[in-house]
Amino acid sequence: MSKREDYENRTEELLTPIAEVSQVEIYDVEYVKEGSDYYLRAYIDKPEGVNILDCENVSRALSEALDKADFIPDAYILEVSSPGLGRTLKKDKHLQKSIGEEVEIKLFKPIDKCKEFSGILESFNADNITITEDGSPRTFARADIALIRLALDF
Repeated sequence: MSKREDYENRTEELLTPIAEVSQVEIYDVEYVKEGSDYYLRAYIDKPEGVNILDCENVSRALSEALDKADFIPDAYILEVSSPGLGRTLKKDKHLQKSIGEEVEIKLFKPIDKCKEFSGILESFNADNITITEDGSPRTFARADIALIRLALDF
């Protein structure tokens, strides 16, 4: 397990009881380096959507728990937020909740000179993701997908 994965997993363990008390669900936790800064991001959600107070309460409690656990030696910026409308679907639980929703898929390499596709998420398994694009099913190998997220519909 990489350092990043270890930090994310340990943070999620600390966050779980905080999320339960705050009546939110953990959408994702990520530890990333952007430029010269490290960011520890916790994304929380609930059916009616999270508000700033939810984020503030979870952030304060998580910050306190992280200070006590003190397992990340690097300086980092803690961010707690909603995953947003165009949320990235990283995990199987994200895909499962999004069956029947419109998604955008970006590929590493083009297929028929195109790297971006959109359609209704129909199904997925360990190897493939299938969408319906203009009434026709289209299957992509998960290894070929750089990004899959909910489509923004205005």
